[in-house]
Amino acid sequence: MQKNSQFALLRQRRFAPFFWTQFLGAFNDNVFKTALLTIITYDALTWTTTDVGLLNNLIPGLFILPFLLFSATAGQLADKFEKSRLTRFVKLLEIAIMLVAAAGWLTHSLWLLVAAVVGMGLHSTLFGPVKYAYLPQQLKAEELVGGNGVIEMGTFVGILLGEVLGAVLVLHKPWGVHLVAFGTIAIAVLGWLTSRGVPLTPAPAPNLRINWNPLTETVRNIGHTRQNRTVFLSVLGNSWFWFYGAILLAQFPLYAKNYLHGDHGVFVLLLTVFSLGIGAGSLLCERLSGHKIEIGLVPFGAIGLSVFGFDLFLASLSYVNTELVGVQDFVAQKGSWRILFDCVFIGVFGGFYIVPLFALIQTRTDPAHLSRTIAGMNIMNALFMVTAALVAMVLLGMGLSIPQIFMVTALMNAVVALYIFLLVPEFLMRFFAWMLIHTLHRVEAVDADRIPEAGPAVLVCNHVSYMDALVIAAASPRPIRFVMDHRIFGIPVISWLFRAAKAIPIAPAREDAKLMAQAYDQIAAALEEGDLVCIFPEGKLTRDGEIDAFRSGVQHIVARTPVPVIPMALRGLWGSLLTRGDGNPFERSFRRGPWSRLSLSVGEPLAPAEVTPDALRRQVLALRGDWK
Repeated sequence: MQKNSQFALLRQRRFAPFFWTQFLGAFNDNVFKTALLTIITYDALTWTTTDVGLLNNLIPGLFILPFLLFSATAGQLADKFEKSRLTRFVKLLEIAIMLVAAAGWLTHSLWLLVAAVVGMGLHSTLFGPVKYAYLPQQLKAEELVGGNGVIEMGTFVGILLGEVLGAVLVLHKPWGVHLVAFGTIAIAVLGWLTSRGVPLTPAPAPNLRINWNPLTETVRNIGHTRQNRTVFLSVLGNSWFWFYGAILLAQFPLYAKNYLHGDHGVFVLLLTVFSLGIGAGSLLCERLSGHKIEIGLVPFGAIGLSVFGFDLFLASLSYVNTELVGVQDFVAQKGSWRILFDCVFIGVFGGFYIVPLFALIQTRTDPAHLSRTIAGMNIMNALFMVTAALVAMVLLGMGLSIPQIFMVTALMNAVVALYIFLLVPEFLMRFFAWMLIHTLHRVEAVDADRIPEAGPAVLVCNHVSYMDALVIAAASPRPIRFVMDHRIFGIPVISWLFRAAKAIPIAPAREDAKLMAQAYDQIAAALEEGDLVCIFPEGKLTRDGEIDAFRSGVQHIVARTPVPVIPMALRGLWGSLLTRGDGNPFERSFRRGPWSRLSLSVGEPLAPAEVTPDALRRQVLALRGDWK
């Protein structure tokens, strides 16, 4: 596959049949659910006397109830059994559920349709762990972000088309109910046919003994996930996104009808622009991340979710139309384009938020336990979505308007996101690094694939500016433990960030021999745990752009813990704002202009026996060349 073409996966058997199977599943889910919500919202009296607002929040809650009850079992099944066979079984189950739903449509039985909603929730529960554990088994590491992006795009385009088709078909007089009933059966059959092309995907834990007790297995599953703090907090972050989305989407039918005074076409338009935004954001992730897992996009996405969620509240206040309008008249109303703009960008930033989180969970989880971790995530998602339905009903009961619910959700998102990112500063560090290389500089990483994706190594680089660590971190596919001067490490306010990022403070022996010994102990421990450690052997920032003599620290490190040493060179940073040259730093930066170009060049790994200060310096000089 060409590195810059995630869509090339759609031509490959290891991806395409699975993509279309999950696409049709999402499509069918939403044809059915949206048809049901639409008929309840716009034709309620012929179906039920139950409060419409209550049903609009209850039905999505019932859909996700099986995630709470059966996700633990589904995760075990996905780890124990071959995935293509399991996928085909799930698609046969979907056909059976749609037959039950058809009976509900044709007999005008609301509660039979509600039972089918629960059935489709079970279908999605069983397929969820298969869906996200399948990708790491079939895709290469560099394909994972792009593959997840295409899957998320397909899922939300499927959701979009399903919502549009469901809303349009069910109100098509006089055959709308029949079209939905038989159409969903046909889509389920088509999904089973595509599933037959999914390639063999061996079970990672075929000898796993199934624990059929969902309660004890759920507790064990979540407990196992908690052992990896970064993964567990990523799971919580993922679940929060579904809380946010569940509240927003559940309000859209009545928001369109009662606040925008639109017909069902306006409701469909809101769903359309939101889903297109999610799809666009998911696809953009690969380009913005540079074809690697870039968790710096997650805080960026969280910021956008709060900003545009809050602006949706403000935009709703400025919308003054009180007459019933269709789509054409709605877009002609003052303030309508701002509302649509907010819905699109909530979706776009939602894509930025969710795709890197999925990729992080997939790559930092034990492959033999991945399906169960995904199942644990689905349990958490279900808890958060059930809570979202309850919170929305409580807020409505307190007298809050739907725009006010948008505002409260946006503010809650800001608080929760900040809490998670403070607990895992790696997100914020990567965000700062990502912003740096997409605003102040245009960064080119040369041979960055020489930085190993697994296993210990010492990275060695020339020291040009105060932001060297951010540039290097942005180019690395995994976290790095930076060795830094103890005086910088102790700077008030930002010292907590250095500590949270597990930076290692060091001092010269003449200043603090004890701290120096502790630093070497921490470096050895980090390498033994398989981490990357980066050191700047010059021991200080350059004052003239030249590379100073290298000290013997690296040689001491690899003598104690023999690991590969990877030379690197920063090029193009000299003279920027955060360098230590003579003259006014702002004047130097102004001369360089915005978006100046810089490069990180990575050399071939050196064996420990080859490492000497002079040899390393020659390697770094050769990598840097004449470009300072």
